[in-house]
Amino acid sequence: MPAVTIDIQHTDGAARTGVVTTPHGQFPTPAFMPVGTQGCVKGITPDRLRDGGAGCVLGNTYHLMLRPGEETVAKLGGLQRFGGWGGPMLTDSGGFQVFSLADQSTMTEEGVTFRSHLDGSLNQLTPERSMRVQNQLGADIIMAFDHCPAGDAPRDVQLDAMERTTRWLERCVNAHARPDEQALFGIVQGGVDLELRAEHAEQLAAFDLPGYALGGLAVGEGFEAMQKVLASTTSLLPAEKPRYLMGVGYPRDIVEAVSQGVDMFDCVLPTRNGRGMVVWTTAGETLRLKNARFADDDRPIDPDCDCYTCRTYSRGALRHFYLAGEMLGPILASLHNLAFYGRFMADLRTAIAAGRFDDFRDNDPRCHIAPADSGDRPPHKHLPSSPAHDRA
Repeated sequence: MPAVTIDIQHTDGAARTGVVTTPHGQFPTPAFMPVGTQGCVKGITPDRLRDGGAGCVLGNTYHLMLRPGEETVAKLGGLQRFGGWGGPMLTDSGGFQVFSLADQSTMTEEGVTFRSHLDGSLNQLTPERSMRVQNQLGADIIMAFDHCPAGDAPRDVQLDAMERTTRWLERCVNAHARPDEQALFGIVQGGVDLELRAEHAEQLAAFDLPGYALGGLAVGEGFEAMQKVLASTTSLLPAEKPRYLMGVGYPRDIVEAVSQGVDMFDCVLPTRNGRGMVVWTTAGETLRLKNARFADDDRPIDPDCDCYTCRTYSRGALRHFYLAGEMLGPILASLHNLAFYGRFMADLRTAIAAGRFDDFRDNDPRCHIAPADSGDRPPHKHLPSSPAHDRA
């Protein structure tokens, strides 16, 4: 029996709902997974994550292996106990981080040598080390070490990265020491070249892995290019396995991917934008609570939201907390955004189960929230966003 399975329960066109079962519990799909870079989601306690509808949380291999180190996490009970979440978790491979620090890294066929952003020490990340680190961190789902080039890289670069990713996947499979406890997902590369995407999906499907991810999207290629990749590639991935679109977080992008049969998503968007006091409502509004017009606004963020923040605080109070440097403001805004995503995904699942996905996609205002609406598209979850490498 694979460590992780998906039970597809309803379909509406290519859109589908299901339940993913892991050694640490189950979660429904389509699922949005909050990002807990350092082993926790910034400022959010696990009980509040659950209240917000989270079913699976991410950890970051690159950051955790540098601090506190995978051995320390293992000694402290593994990532689930370490972060207090206890439920299903996924770790990325660390590959995108080292590639995103191109001026500090050198790639060979063996792997990537890079300097730590913490102390400048020289480190090497290879497929084998990525597996060792992730085996010790102990997440239910672990990602293969892949080569993800820039989204606008020429075809020969994309081809080279795609072929290297396949070779590295074979090494990951051979090095994976806990296949009965941790599901290894492969990552389809190929940029926006549909032929390369199709070829790579076929190569990876031959490995018969527990699940598959689409990587190298949401990195500036544009919505139409992403649409084309999803429409041509998703159906080539095994229907009986979970399908994961990495780093995608805007509702419009999520709905488009769900329409093609994607099951899992992650992004720093709800918490990163929450810390900047950018929030969303069920009416599809984007509110920047830092703005002066909210100074004496006694309404909740969203009168149709029953999250802790909206039940308890006014927009004016949240703005004050932020401007006064009180951490409570960004925490409360992040809580609301996580609840917004939890409710959005639950309503999406309900629509699919009822056979009205197209109506939901066309008419629910949340489905049209996109980067142009907020002007706040974050960098991909792996990319450095500040000297401190704030991630989640």
